[in-house]
Amino acid sequence: MTTPRIPRQLYGIIGYPLGHSMSPLLHNWGFELLGEQAAYMAFPVAPEKLAEFICCARMLPVSGLSVTIPHKQAVMPLLDAVTPRAQAAGAVNTLFYDDGKLTGDNTDVYGFLHPLDSCGTAHAAALVLGAGGAANAVLAALTARGMCNVTVTNRNGDRARILAERFGVRCVAWEERHAVDADLVVNTTPLGMAGDRQAQTPLDPAFFSSRPAGLAYDLIYNPAQTFFLASAQAAGWRVLNGLDMFVAQGAEQFRIWRGRELPFAQARALIADALASGC
Repeated sequence: MTTPRIPRQLYGIIGYPLGHSMSPLLHNWGFELLGEQAAYMAFPVAPEKLAEFICCARMLPVSGLSVTIPHKQAVMPLLDAVTPRAQAAGAVNTLFYDDGKLTGDNTDVYGFLHPLDSCGTAHAAALVLGAGGAANAVLAALTARGMCNVTVTNRNGDRARILAERFGVRCVAWEERHAVDADLVVNTTPLGMAGDRQAQTPLDPAFFSSRPAGLAYDLIYNPAQTFFLASAQAAGWRVLNGLDMFVAQGAEQFRIWRGRELPFAQARALIADALASGC
């Protein structure tokens, strides 16, 4: 008697480019660790191909997807439904099927707060750099926690103004960002990310040295220390990179897809070791 074959389920990440992503390592490790019959792949999808890809994904055995730059907002009109927390964040980073409907969720808010809550320090004023999908999640998290003094800025001023109006926060022109007083500075831009933007930074080092030390939080996790974080640390600021956020949001995705919990400490060590080895 032959053993019935258990169908494998396919997951993946869509974004462009995807060379920096550690998501396949995290989720495939989780599937193996917990004995899940599933696999996770990277799907580089250029912006002009997004609608076509989503259409094709509906016809393939794709059970869920992670969504990253630049698709977190553009994908929303292509879905059947959006969860309340994704609606509140104004962006989607997780796709799954709910009663046959392709649904968008957002685990970035949860992921962003996970390491911030661990710091145990209240902040008086925040400066959020960028106005993309990740910035939406950050502003949703900060305003939900009751933080009143929040400023957002972006190279594209119109996007920053729309975001500021959405969350009821202050907006300043990109050229004026260094004049903002803040003790929590969050980089949600790709400036500093591994690849052709690694040498870039969204803030001049003088920003950190010219004001009392606070917390600099870079959502980038590859490399582990960006120029943004290095300049903040040199000025005596505490720093957080995006590693804990990445693992926390990924673990929440895993729970949504498979209904099981990833061991956070082991998952964090896995990604940290991979980054340290240059993988």
